[in-house]
Amino acid sequence: MGGKGTPATVAAARAGIEFTLHPYEAAGGGGSYGEEAADALGVARDRVFKTLVAEVDGALTVGVVPVSATLDLKALAAAAGGKKAAMADPAAAERATGYVRGGISPLGQRRRLRTVVDSSAAGHATVFVSAGRRGLQMELAPADLVRLTGAATGAIAAAGG
Repeated sequence: MGGKGTPATVAAARAGIEFTLHPYEAAGGGGSYGEEAADALGVARDRVFKTLVAEVDGALTVGVVPVSATLDLKALAAAAGGKKAAMADPAAAERATGYVRGGISPLGQRRRLRTVVDSSAAGHATVFVSAGRRGLQMELAPADLVRLTGAATGAIAAAGG
């Protein structure tokens, strides 16, 4: 891998977990970055997870769900031990994580945010998440993703992307 890693790849390497990087050509359109990544890499959309930043009772909270689904805000609030959830302001999400929209990784964030990974991740040997920039996905074991982010798991995905 040329150049220096992203905070996500550095965090994973420092933790000593196994991961594989998958670069792809990012179109950079306004659409779904995750679906674009899945299609570009030829990977099923339920194995590629997007990192979404919401606010649960006013605290920034990360939801990690398959790109084939949407984030169920009520379920996220419950899984995070809160009452009410809403999507976070994109600028606030970028400031807190240190990543740009479409390249937000659950790993190596500037501020460690409370994280919930959708329980469907456990059904796969490996899953794909953003490696910290558009056009780069990281494949790793779901258990490593949960351990590295200190995440809770829960059924937080709703049908439809």
